[in-house]
Amino acid sequence: MLIDIALVAVGLLALFAGGEWLVRGAVALAARLGLPTLIISLTVVGFGTSMPELLVSLRAALADQADIALGNVVGSNTANILLIIGLSALVSPMTQWDNAVKRDAVVMVCVALVALTLVQFAQIGRPSGLLMVTFLATYLAVSYIAGKKAGDTGELEETPDISSIWTAIYLVAGLAVLFLGAEAMIRGAAGMARAFGITEAVIGLTIVAVGTSLPELATSLVAAFRRQSDIAIGNVVGSNIFNILGILGITAVVTPVGVAENFARFDVPVMLGASLVFAVILVAGRTIGRPIALGLLVCYGAYMCALFG
Repeated sequence: MLIDIALVAVGLLALFAGGEWLVRGAVALAARLGLPTLIISLTVVGFGTSMPELLVSLRAALADQADIALGNVVGSNTANILLIIGLSALVSPMTQWDNAVKRDAVVMVCVALVALTLVQFAQIGRPSGLLMVTFLATYLAVSYIAGKKAGDTGELEETPDISSIWTAIYLVAGLAVLFLGAEAMIRGAAGMARAFGITEAVIGLTIVAVGTSLPELATSLVAAFRRQSDIAIGNVVGSNIFNILGILGITAVVTPVGVAENFARFDVPVMLGASLVFAVILVAGRTIGRPIALGLLVCYGAYMCALFG
């Protein structure tokens, strides 16, 4: 039991460190290749920060632990809204976000509806995975064109000035540590599920999902402290779109993902409900204050109680 807990803890640290190194190396490489900063923001950083979720879901699916693979995606999206936005808005109420965020919020709900449709079947197969990856590519292309028209360069706060050698080291070390972290996380999570007598789906929806969402949590909390609502909200909305279309899509392309009944009956509807409420707030409102933040956190606490109850 202690070994399983240690594996999860080591896995979390490795995923966080590996993701950070990979993003640094990838951004430095993209800058050296002369890629536009908007492309770097949308693709390199987006995929880089989602690599922990991707590798964990891929490793779980390949190990015939589909509940962890799917639970990681669904649980991350639910936690992103109810937990991360809740905590961030509790730190500092969120005000003022632009129309691009509203547009992406609608896309987020549509993507959640796609997920709800897919989990009605016993398996998410390769054709569905290819379709999701195609949707993601289309979304990125449209976002890039819209950003260019709006004059948004998508500039990062800091483009690292790293030598070629260190760029290669960051890339190789980041990928290696991510793979090791994913392996440790899956082994530890499966062991904890057996030890506590709970399902792998619950482990995937809770410990694994929150663990792989730590980069999003850190980014949103820092943005909240700086009163940068757009960054905190855009981080969550973009991550939720990436998680379903990118992570679940790529995983299904590599190996079909089995779907347990609880996802269709409870977990994905909860994710969709959270996405819909969040989108309505973003489209209709101008402030996410502390009362709303507390409401989101209470909802997340109730969801956790329902999972473990």
